[in-house]
Amino acid sequence: MDAMDKDRDIPAHGARPLWTEEPARRRRLPDPVRAAAVRAVIIIAVTLVQTMVALLCTLAGSWSAFPTVLATVASTVVATWGVLDVWVTRQVWRQRYGVVSRPSSTARELRRQRRRAGEAEPVTSRPAAEHGPARGAAA
Repeated sequence: MDAMDKDRDIPAHGARPLWTEEPARRRRLPDPVRAAAVRAVIIIAVTLVQTMVALLCTLAGSWSAFPTVLATVASTVVATWGVLDVWVTRQVWRQRYGVVSRPSSTARELRRQRRRAGEAEPVTSRPAAEHGPARGAAA
């Protein structure tokens, strides 16, 4: 009797797949934003390690305490820059690629009604005085 023969008593219709794909809860970050975020996390991790080294050197009274504290201060400035880089990169990406302009169904329906009403009557142009002052014109 083979190992495969042992499972012949299990009905085939009851078999389940190993896993089922579920949709992601949030969309994936754009590549430039993700790269900036990874960079920021690495910089912050290095800064935290430097902070612990500086603290332990200071408590031990080691000669290397002063240089490590200076390096930690510099790393804190760089870590702040890294976080700001993520924020700015995200905002720039949103401004360039993130805006999707789609009219809502209500707006679309109103536009259809206006078009239908416009087909019945000819379009007449109003005089420029009715539109109000031109842009940049002195009041």
